[in-house]
Amino acid sequence: MTSDIEKTITIEHQELEQLAARLEASGGYRILRRVAPGTCIHAPDSTPTRRGIFLDVETTGLSSATDEIIELAMVPFDFTDDGRIFAIHESFDALRDPGRPIPSAITALTGITDAMVAGSSIDLAEVAAFVSGAALLVAHNAGFDRPFCEKFCPDFAAMAWACSWREVPWADEGFDGARLSHLAAAHGLFFDGHRAVNDCRAGIELLGRTLPHSGRAALAVLLESARASRWRVWATDAPYGKRGILKGRGYRWNNGCDGRPNSWHVDVAEDALENERRFLRHEIYGQDIHVDVRSITAFERYSGRC
Repeated sequence: MTSDIEKTITIEHQELEQLAARLEASGGYRILRRVAPGTCIHAPDSTPTRRGIFLDVETTGLSSATDEIIELAMVPFDFTDDGRIFAIHESFDALRDPGRPIPSAITALTGITDAMVAGSSIDLAEVAAFVSGAALLVAHNAGFDRPFCEKFCPDFAAMAWACSWREVPWADEGFDGARLSHLAAAHGLFFDGHRAVNDCRAGIELLGRTLPHSGRAALAVLLESARASRWRVWATDAPYGKRGILKGRGYRWNNGCDGRPNSWHVDVAEDALENERRFLRHEIYGQDIHVDVRSITAFERYSGRC
């Protein structure tokens, strides 16, 4: 039975929406609405679902080798193979004392202070149990989050990962930027960013939305990318003078500090592999040499181990 308080809240919400609609209709205003968890959920049907987890970490800095996690958040959701989201479940969100002062710039960005994390820890067994059974972990910049998570808890290394930043072609869909806050604003939404659990919930909401040009759900596009195998191509011992050509083609530099080759590299789809070999032989090396390539799947992608 609906209470008087609930009725009052509903009436106030309707009045505010009417005001927002008037402002939008004037053509002089754009309205942002706070992300409301669950608006992207489809009605239940008999379609089999899998468990995904959207994950985000806040850290003391950018290097997984020297910096530490200070917050870990995970929000589970049930999805179908065609990219529909059917449920969002209770989140995991915990702070962690890094054992040293949090840099002032990180506190300014996240709002997390030394006092907030003092004496706090994250139970590894609890984390392992939480991710157990998940078919996919998603992060909005998995190349950052995954190395931190694998260093912190070995269970993350055996999981399949996907990146909602890199594996959804936001630019091709007409978006000016791929930061979560920019994507949310483009969808008429806002959220309290730079706290891990808020980022996760916003990320799930965006994945459940339909992309404007392709008409596909963002999650469907992400899943298609995550399922595809790619090949990591290493331009080992490439001439120094060719670095501009490699960078312009999308190659990234690895300095060798993580145990991987000290070399430029790029990930390509299987149907582009032979073309990439030809490019290196003709444009970079000028001779027919062996090109080092390695298969990369969602189980290795974004990990510092490959």
